[in-house]
Amino acid sequence: MTFHDQLIQITPKLRVQAFALTRNRAAAEDLVQDAICNALAAQHSFIPGTNFSAWIHRILRNRFISDLRKRRDTTDIEDVPASTFASAASHEDTLALKDLSLALTHLPHDQREALVMVVIHGMSYEDLAEATNCAVGTAKSRVFRARRQLEAWMTGDLPANDKLRMKVQELREKLKSESRQKTGIRAL
Repeated sequence: MTFHDQLIQITPKLRVQAFALTRNRAAAEDLVQDAICNALAAQHSFIPGTNFSAWIHRILRNRFISDLRKRRDTTDIEDVPASTFASAASHEDTLALKDLSLALTHLPHDQREALVMVVIHGMSYEDLAEATNCAVGTAKSRVFRARRQLEAWMTGDLPANDKLRMKVQELREKLKSESRQKTGIRAL
């Protein structure tokens, strides 16, 4: 498979990763375009037979970090159009998705990125470690901690640590409050 064929084949996965990083459709498209331009300019440095996916994902991630350092601005997940969801969900499912989206934004950046790359992209821990320039054990740990934290926030399981329990309780109350505001229900 040629370099260009591999680039075309991986572009949808790059879009997903870029969207997970930027949380803005337009910014994600710009990031993918910039990463592809960087990859094309550096194609001579790619060694055929090595992991193309990890190589291009690292370029995208590095481009995102460079852009972030230049701009230092963020975008709210609420800027995402509803049409990005694959199918219409029930009201309860929609609220759960919104809660999950908000909970994802509260994860540390490295954990959120690792979770998206493994769960959504189907990337192996080895590829994740190579793409993020960390040890395989660190990659596994990030995904594990992200899953455990999301599960605690979404199920209401409170950890034994008082500081963490208060943080989880605060986040849960914030999620409920935002959910009520969006559905027009006020707390009595």
